[in-house]
Amino acid sequence: MASSFAALGLSEPTLKAIAELGYEEPTPIQSQTIRALSEGEDVIAQAQTGTGKTAAFALPIIEKLDPKLRSPQALILTPTRELAVQVAEAFQSYTKYQQISVLPVYGGQPIDRQLRALERGVQIVVGTPGRILDHIRRKTVKFVNVRTVVLDEADEMLNMGFIEDIEAILKETPEDRQTALFSATMPMPIANLAKRYMHNARRITVAAEQMTVPQIRQIYYEVGKRDKFEMLTRILDFEVPASAIIFCRTKLEVDNIGQRLIARAYPAEALHGDMNQASRDRVMGRFRSGQTELLIATDVAARGLDVEQVSHVINYDLPLEPQSYVHRIGRTGRAGRAGIAISLVTPRERRQWGSIQQTAGIKAQRMQLPTIGDVITRRRERFKESIREVIAAEGLEPYTIMAEEMGEEYSPTDLAAAAFKLLMGTMPEERADLLAEPEVYEPYDKKRAPDKKRSHGKESPPERGMTRLYIDIGREDRVRPGDIVGAIANEAEIPGRSIGAIEIFDHFSLVDVPANQAQQVIKALQKSMIRNQKISVEIAKPSSPKVKSTDKPRRKG
Repeated sequence: MASSFAALGLSEPTLKAIAELGYEEPTPIQSQTIRALSEGEDVIAQAQTGTGKTAAFALPIIEKLDPKLRSPQALILTPTRELAVQVAEAFQSYTKYQQISVLPVYGGQPIDRQLRALERGVQIVVGTPGRILDHIRRKTVKFVNVRTVVLDEADEMLNMGFIEDIEAILKETPEDRQTALFSATMPMPIANLAKRYMHNARRITVAAEQMTVPQIRQIYYEVGKRDKFEMLTRILDFEVPASAIIFCRTKLEVDNIGQRLIARAYPAEALHGDMNQASRDRVMGRFRSGQTELLIATDVAARGLDVEQVSHVINYDLPLEPQSYVHRIGRTGRAGRAGIAISLVTPRERRQWGSIQQTAGIKAQRMQLPTIGDVITRRRERFKESIREVIAAEGLEPYTIMAEEMGEEYSPTDLAAAAFKLLMGTMPEERADLLAEPEVYEPYDKKRAPDKKRSHGKESPPERGMTRLYIDIGREDRVRPGDIVGAIANEAEIPGRSIGAIEIFDHFSLVDVPANQAQQVIKALQKSMIRNQKISVEIAKPSSPKVKSTDKPRRKG
């Protein structure tokens, strides 16, 4: 069995791409299948999802492609659109340094987009049998140059009634093609299919590798792709990790997330393969000493890290393989300490996440995303607990004398409140508001809310230095203050603390932003979406004299 991917004869561009993805050594299914397919054999592989089979057939296919031939040379059939997308994305990541085109083809997607891609020419087609057969009947795709056909999760395609479609598709491919069949089970119809359409196939059987998962708390949040960063910051504010590693899939993502966290005053550092050893040592020195609480890294960069006191591991991007997931979360919960592993899962990654859990033998708990109110409550509880710890410790005598002296002028409650206020003033400006009550306004009911046809504004003017903006989305669109704050902070890169009062009416909303950044906010929001809706933003018009005082929204809190 090959101990490295280089020993399997893969080219330098492919080796470079998979190294960046964190692939260290081939799994048993990869080692056997890559060698067999590279030697031109047909393959019947019985292996569970999560054993690394996508790379097992993708890597040798890539090595055989002719980049100059703009025609399908490989066809991969999958039972579902989710798997088709996942396999296509894997091919794209493996061909990062090569001029190879990959097209996922499945139902539910506009066929015009697929037709345009096929006209331009692609080398790899990944799709569901129904849509592939549809293209064959339309004569919009030809497989005369196909060298390799892969039937992925053949038993699932059998269960979904695709066997006849598969046979019809195989008849449209050259007889001298190479065929690879992957299936977790081998029912008789699949065995008969293999007998009819494969030639002296090599049989490979690999049991799912038993994995040891650390005894740590594993949770996940389902998030929209556009909301991932905003939800990451919300989770960080809720968890307040003492020391965390945040895993991203690419170096570009590591740099991007690191810069955005630093811009919001999080003590973060980036770590990836492009950094020289001196820079890596400096970053790791600060992380180990506690000067840096958040380390954003790729799998490759984190290889060999030995940091005992990591309280959290956060999978900002899911790994491609279950083994990588186990390696990642093993960075926390060491030496008998408690640890938490958090994964952010987008809707398109549900299947992949299910695969990781099944293969790794874990059952992560799904959690509801914390609200801004949850974050404030958690912060206040932690703040109170830190005060209790200070009281329980020694060394308060000088401060007790000071408190007794001032106690002759003020009540204990006023003294404590003033001290808390001073303490919050020492926090980073962008995050100090997490201990304060957010300024949120709510209007009266629909009958009393100002009519947007008459005016955009309210009777009380914005604070000095602020400009009031009108957004054409409101309560009937289920908009919340947090949605508006998140959109402005994320898209316009303005700290949440800089945003002023927010009013939400039935059909529109008003928000006060710094006057010198109003145009920046308008420009950014015009290109974004709130609650999955495109929005229109403009400077609010002054209130109409006809609007009575009872129309003015009430302040909450």
